[in-house]
Amino acid sequence: MKKALIVVDYSNDFVATDGKLTCGEPGQKIEKNIYNKIEDYNTNQDLIFYLMDYHFENDPYHPETKLFPPHNIKGTNGRELYNTLKSQYEEIQNSKNVFWLDKTRYSAFFGTNLDSLLRERAVDTVEIVGVCTDICVLHTAIDAYNLNYKIHIPKNCVASFNQAGHDWALTHFENSIGAFVE
Repeated sequence: MKKALIVVDYSNDFVATDGKLTCGEPGQKIEKNIYNKIEDYNTNQDLIFYLMDYHFENDPYHPETKLFPPHNIKGTNGRELYNTLKSQYEEIQNSKNVFWLDKTRYSAFFGTNLDSLLRERAVDTVEIVGVCTDICVLHTAIDAYNLNYKIHIPKNCVASFNQAGHDWALTHFENSIGAFVE
């Protein structure tokens, strides 16, 4: 088994109290857990992929424009990693096991070379952390399932602004796509 950590959308806009589309306190409560998870992966030289939502100001063609307020806009503080994860990333970003990929849809796989990078490195298991459990984490996990990856979702490393959606997604991960949820 070769594993990789996928850190999904842990940005200021999704986590900070004043973020444009924040999950607020639930997202803030998982910061230390994600930080520690990244530390463990980095210490073991396991692969770490940061997948960050990427939007343009006033983009009339993006489907999220009709669904959500503008968020994670190119060149804004809102797109930066939240709090201690920003300085942690700055320390490890030049490591050969750390990757940053921009994504323009919910899934970390859609329109990115994530699958190619994982397959080139013989990864068969992905551990997904970040926000929002019932949106981007969910769609990333479903695509990972459809691409035949084993999936691990640590409950203490995912959060959403919608508690009912969060709870539903955790059950869906386990019961519908066979993810290991702990």
